[in-house]
Amino acid sequence: MKRADVTGGTGIALAVGRVVASHGRQLVVEDPAGQRTPCRLHGRRLAAVCGDEARWGYAHPGESYGTVYELLPRRNTLERLTQGGRAEPVVANLTQLVAVAAPLPAPDWFVVDRYLAGAAWCSVTALIAYNKVELGVAADAAVELAAYAALGLAIVQCSTRAAPGILELATHLKGAVSVLVGQSGTGKSSLLNALAPEARAVTQEISAATEEGRHTTTHAVLHRLVSGGDLIDSPGVRDYAPPVPEARHVASGFVEIHRAAATCRFQDCLHVQEPGCAVRAAVASGQIRQRRYESFRRLLTLSRELGERFPDRRPGRSRR
Repeated sequence: MKRADVTGGTGIALAVGRVVASHGRQLVVEDPAGQRTPCRLHGRRLAAVCGDEARWGYAHPGESYGTVYELLPRRNTLERLTQGGRAEPVVANLTQLVAVAAPLPAPDWFVVDRYLAGAAWCSVTALIAYNKVELGVAADAAVELAAYAALGLAIVQCSTRAAPGILELATHLKGAVSVLVGQSGTGKSSLLNALAPEARAVTQEISAATEEGRHTTTHAVLHRLVSGGDLIDSPGVRDYAPPVPEARHVASGFVEIHRAAATCRFQDCLHVQEPGCAVRAAVASGQIRQRRYESFRRLLTLSRELGERFPDRRPGRSRR
């Protein structure tokens, strides 16, 4: 292990690595050369998630397990909303969120909007993978996808049962650290297996390492893609509900609303009933779609409700 630092007063040689799998306090850390080592967290105050960068080393010579002593500052954190109304970290240092939809189950575009807003709130790129296109693309879905494309969002139509789309999706994942999110049944696991055929074997290997022989599913695993890029698979992300920021920041999750808001009469306009609201004027004129505005209104209402139910919660924050 290449010496990178020394812990204060202990003399333990530390290296910087990335957490590529997490299961509670059991981790797997990858060094810059690609070598993966099972590790444990040092002390009860540390809490790591997949994607974290960490300083780690061996507490004693000859140990098979390493110890993570410090987590480096996160560039961003993908969080989910807990039942207690709080934001819980799931993945760190992400660069791209892939919202997966499909003909079956019928897409809930309001859910898709929430995923896309969640990506914007944590400052990561987003794209939509419309999977199972062998089933066809209904007229209403085609309208929605075209509307997203008009906003500048990348759309990939794909299928794991036919040739179209998988190579294009892999191209979008190249050079990025991505996660797949979407409703149950949209084919996220099938996409993962198509993009990273060794994913199941890697997950089983890591489970064996972190659980000392007990083959349980790890909370999150980062898979290297042959085509380039990394794809994190996490049960906590697949169907996650991103935290909603304070009401005044909700609009930043909708690119067209955020853009129009710049010309509202009042800087603190919430775009509901305030006079001189440029957003509502754009909705009335058709420049902003009514359905997208309704998604915004729903999340605004949710933000207010969460604020009333959990006044001490730490809401998601807009970074725009």
